[in-house]
Amino acid sequence: MVNFKRNTLKAAVLILTTLHLSACGTILYPERKGQVSGKIDPGVAALNGIGLLFFLVPGVIAFAVDFSNGTIYLPGTAATGDDSGVRVVHTGKNLTPDQLQALISAEVGEPVDLTQAEVSAEKAPNQASIGPRLSELRTAP
Repeated sequence: MVNFKRNTLKAAVLILTTLHLSACGTILYPERKGQVSGKIDPGVAALNGIGLLFFLVPGVIAFAVDFSNGTIYLPGTAATGDDSGVRVVHTGKNLTPDQLQALISAEVGEPVDLTQAEVSAEKAPNQASIGPRLSELRTAP
């Protein structure tokens, strides 16, 4: 009975140590905890991959822990929620098609010809509504 308890305790300690040590990014970069996305750090991914190569379960656990903690991501590479490639320009007035074309050309830095495009104007109630509306328009048939 004593051996059973001792072996159970050893197994529990071994499992907990393996779980803790298998998360390379969490150990190497604890300051990265809490990141939700970004570019994957190839060093951390390689270390987790080595764990996956030699020991399947600890490697899978390492990836799971690093992804859930966010420590597998390089700092400063996360995309922000409002960065959808949309540039908002406040004009404060209604624009004619020629004024709109000139404004877009100035913002993009290239000549733009809106006569060849299907263009429709919509007034946005607020800046936050622009991104979702553009997503709707992109997915519309």
